[in-house]
Amino acid sequence: MTNDLRIGVAGYGLRRSLALEAHRPGDGSRVVALCDPDPRARRRARDELGPGLRETADFAGLLADDVDAVMILTPDHTHVELAVAALRAGKATLVEKPLAITVEDCDLILRTARDHAARLYVGHNMRHMPVVRTMRRLILEGAIGEVRAVWCRHFVGHGGDYYFKDWHADRRNTTGLLLQKGAHDIDVIHWLAGSRTSLVTGMGGLTVYGRVTDRSEDLPADWFSPSTNWPPLAQRGLNPVVDVEDLSMMQMRLENGVYASYEQCHFTPDYWRNYTVIGTAGRLENFGDHGENAVVRVWNGGRRDYDPEGDLQVPVTVGVGGHGGADEGLITEFVRFAAEGGRTDTSPVAARDSIAAGVHATLSLRDGSTPRQVPPVDPDLAAYFAAGQV
Repeated sequence: MTNDLRIGVAGYGLRRSLALEAHRPGDGSRVVALCDPDPRARRRARDELGPGLRETADFAGLLADDVDAVMILTPDHTHVELAVAALRAGKATLVEKPLAITVEDCDLILRTARDHAARLYVGHNMRHMPVVRTMRRLILEGAIGEVRAVWCRHFVGHGGDYYFKDWHADRRNTTGLLLQKGAHDIDVIHWLAGSRTSLVTGMGGLTVYGRVTDRSEDLPADWFSPSTNWPPLAQRGLNPVVDVEDLSMMQMRLENGVYASYEQCHFTPDYWRNYTVIGTAGRLENFGDHGENAVVRVWNGGRRDYDPEGDLQVPVTVGVGGHGGADEGLITEFVRFAAEGGRTDTSPVAARDSIAAGVHATLSLRDGSTPRQVPPVDPDLAAYFAAGQV
């Protein structure tokens, strides 16, 4: 017998890697139960997690099982219903990002966690990515002075494969990819800048994949094929409904006066994120994100012309596993939090704030780029989560 945290997992699809990361028999946690309506997913889970796995197609059955915690790894639009049920049952709950696809649903999840004193954790693994933690450390050490601007360019090189051939392509399931894919980066921008977005405008459109007429109800066998699915207009087997943007941009004014921007493109040939953070005494920028040879460069030694190297180069030491070790860090923190409570590097309120900014940027994008005020979370909820969940 061990004291492993017993975890029940809902959904064994795109993010099953988190379930595999959480299965650490004898080392703190194990996945003991799975809920997925797809028998193929349940069969795969048995193969990967072991024959002792208890299975159900019904989420109520998962909650009735002998589990200490629940991980919700299902499509975005299902998060709110499952999270509310798990929290009402008193289960420590990890909700994969995005927390939900509307601000109202995010606030409902937060209120439910507070009202039922159930521990809520959100899967913003980028707060555990070595490149992000390196940038944050340099900022906190004063390497660039006081942060005044943050820019993020997101090159989603596999976007046509990952986001336009299944439920992601239908805005009813995501609100939009500016929110769905950008929730990570908006959260990181907020974390690096130390504030939340209060005013936002958006711009963008469905500029390429709307012209692809080859559609399919099911994923093609070669749905992910970098060599054959290029150039982007050669893509095949897109989802029957494609009404999300493949190119989007947002401008943000944060509550503390920092200005920020985020750009996302789903038909670039390369796949990575580039952050630039500018302060009162310099700037920093990452080259590479969670792969080998990633580096953060800092310019803070005075004015000059073009200088590709900077004054300081900080190599990023990546870890083992998904997202440069970020998935391992995320699950380690969740297991500790589920068992003990306390403060975490991720934040349910910050997760909600990233959704609020993404939602209102999407509304602005679809309404002539009209500026939108982004509503803050209820102060009582903010105070509850700021105190740490016990």
